[in-house]
Amino acid sequence: MHCDTEGCGAEATVHETLIRNGKKVERHLCEKCARKQGIVYQTPVPINELLSKIVMSQGLAPEPGAKSGVCPGCGMTWAHFRQKGLLGCGECYKTFEKELMPLIERAHEGGATHTGKSPRRAGSRSEILHGRLASLRRQLQEAVAAEQYERAAALRDQLREVSGMFPSSGEVEP
Repeated sequence: MHCDTEGCGAEATVHETLIRNGKKVERHLCEKCARKQGIVYQTPVPINELLSKIVMSQGLAPEPGAKSGVCPGCGMTWAHFRQKGLLGCGECYKTFEKELMPLIERAHEGGATHTGKSPRRAGSRSEILHGRLASLRRQLQEAVAAEQYERAAALRDQLREVSGMFPSSGEVEP
């Protein structure tokens, strides 16, 4: 598809849909024309760069003596992740879960909860909810132990919300 700007003819990479006077209006523009019209403000930041900047700005590091210092799958260290902003393998997510979750939650503006469809192999809704409850309970205990009472209150509220997803019979709706 080509840019809608007269005389341009470049490949359209920005697609805008507007409602004007009750009618749907679509525009297809190249990046250069979109910038000229104020539609594109900046190039999106790659997620690894974003995470790396968050890590650096927060000065996050694993707790002294933490077992999660090195990934058993690839040998990645937390310090190396802080430098590069890229994880080495899938096992890194499990190894550095405690350190990564606050980063992911900040990157998603506090909402790191999946709300879409899940693949069948991911488990039943009940299993997922039980796992989420266990994770929230663990995080709540850690927050209370660390005397982070505001975080504990937010986790308590999340626990109530997730618990409310179970019907009174104890089974999760399909």
